[in-house]
Amino acid sequence: MMTLIVAIGAQNAFVLRQGLRRHAVGRVVAVCAISDAVLVAVGVAGFGALVDAFPRAVTVAAVVGGVFLLGYGFLAARRAFAPSAMTVDTGTSGRPVLTALALTWLNPHVYLDTVLLLGSIAAGRWLFGVGAVTASITWFVALGFGARLLSPLFAKPRSWRVLDGLIAAVMITLGVTLIAGW
Repeated sequence: MMTLIVAIGAQNAFVLRQGLRRHAVGRVVAVCAISDAVLVAVGVAGFGALVDAFPRAVTVAAVVGGVFLLGYGFLAARRAFAPSAMTVDTGTSGRPVLTALALTWLNPHVYLDTVLLLGSIAAGRWLFGVGAVTASITWFVALGFGARLLSPLFAKPRSWRVLDGLIAAVMITLGVTLIAGW
């Protein structure tokens, strides 16, 4: 269960970046934790069974999720190769929250992991769902607020480039894998 939550994805990469930047961390962590709780509840309530009745929905979600992850991966690659993309955007305070919402609710990969896979494992077992939500909250708090411990390492632009390069590689690999698998 924890591997689904901890798996490096667009949402976790964004929480890590916000934690390293120390920008809107509490709001981003709250959005991600609450969203995951809702998605886990939907999965445990049996939404996965509904999707099983419509297998094409899984195929569409996988392909759309793959394209989404490819796009996020290419944005990370652009940041890795463009030092100016590493500056902190302190413009609007709502932007990180909107980004967290988009990376959660518009990312079909989140639905595949949280609603379908976790939901099919939990299927009606609410205690399992409570455990999944607790693990999710713990993870996002640790990732968002614990990232500051890595701040000395990320004081160098090269570290940001390496991080973004790794994020790009993982996102592009996941995107290609999702698309090729369907």
